[in-house]
Amino acid sequence: MTRPLVIIFLTILVNLIGFGIIIPLLPFYAQTFGASPVAIGLLFASFSLAQLIAAPVLGHWSDRWGRRPILVFSLAGTVVSFVMLALAKSLAVLFLARIVDGLSGGNITTARAYIGDIATPENRARLFGLLGAAFGLGFIIGPGLSGVFAHISYTAPIWAAAAITVVAMLLAIFWLPETVHRVDAVSVSPWTALRELGGRPNLRLLFLIDFLYWASFAVYQTTLALFVARRFNFDATHTGYLLAAFGFLGVIVQAALVGPIVKRLGEKRTLMAGLVFAAIGWGGSALTHSLPVFYLLLVPGALGIGFCNPSLVSLVSGAGGRHEQGRVQGAAGALESLGRTLGPIWGNGVLQFLGEGVAYGSAALVLLVTAVLAAGYDKPPPA
Repeated sequence: MTRPLVIIFLTILVNLIGFGIIIPLLPFYAQTFGASPVAIGLLFASFSLAQLIAAPVLGHWSDRWGRRPILVFSLAGTVVSFVMLALAKSLAVLFLARIVDGLSGGNITTARAYIGDIATPENRARLFGLLGAAFGLGFIIGPGLSGVFAHISYTAPIWAAAAITVVAMLLAIFWLPETVHRVDAVSVSPWTALRELGGRPNLRLLFLIDFLYWASFAVYQTTLALFVARRFNFDATHTGYLLAAFGFLGVIVQAALVGPIVKRLGEKRTLMAGLVFAAIGWGGSALTHSLPVFYLLLVPGALGIGFCNPSLVSLVSGAGGRHEQGRVQGAAGALESLGRTLGPIWGNGVLQFLGEGVAYGSAALVLLVTAVLAAGYDKPPPA
């Protein structure tokens, strides 16, 4: 592995560890400021909404001025947001911190652009696979560390996340070389691309599938802490360990099963299987009050996410010609961010007013509807 790849891998891994520390902790921390489940959902949504607004601007800046300065800027914004979280004295400051992180949150998209700059057609899939590995490891180590530091206090994991993100920023500043980028690149609004590409019937269906999946996934991810706290009396420490175990299952699925399954079934049927598995995991969790059964249901949940994520990315990538990859990915990314904005409000709102079981059950039902929609999707010929 070349030096740029090593550094970009370590930079994103360390950043995702910091992000993974925050996810299981934030609902419990927000509750100390009197946050209701709906407020917690809005707290998660504020980050995604701010990121949705800022992502096209950051993408244009990275094309114009280079990947490294934008990556450093994004990491610095994350550090500032974590410090704000740790020092917060009110719920309003928590919202401000998440908005700051979202507005500067171009870490992952800039890393994807960086890999796209240095990749060749022969090694592109392998290099993006390394980014997936960084995601997997980050969401094992991060929640695990959150569980360890939460024994001390709610702010201890946040300070640890800030320190870890500083390390990622230093890696990017001192060791990450700049790539050759297109200084004359033109920024294209993802919503403009979505409107243009959505005129194609099959692409419109694929975008709807993408949106529904990510909104449902956001329900699962952002209500998990409150779900297990209400149903099984989990605290931040136990929730961190649970997410670490789930992350480990996800890595096993993607490393050992996804390749052979996609080769045997194809992308569309792998996606359909993933949607059904996830619906079983989340729907079963909605119904059970047995902790051992809940643990067992993590397996189909991990299978579902492990199958859905790579098959969706691959289907979106193959939905357009090589000349329009940027527009297709930008449009899909905008819908995914919108799903991650609406999902926490949906999930936590339902949890507050109708109960944690209804929150998970509604997400499972939407996944089953999405699986039916996926059955009717046919990959269009490249434009």
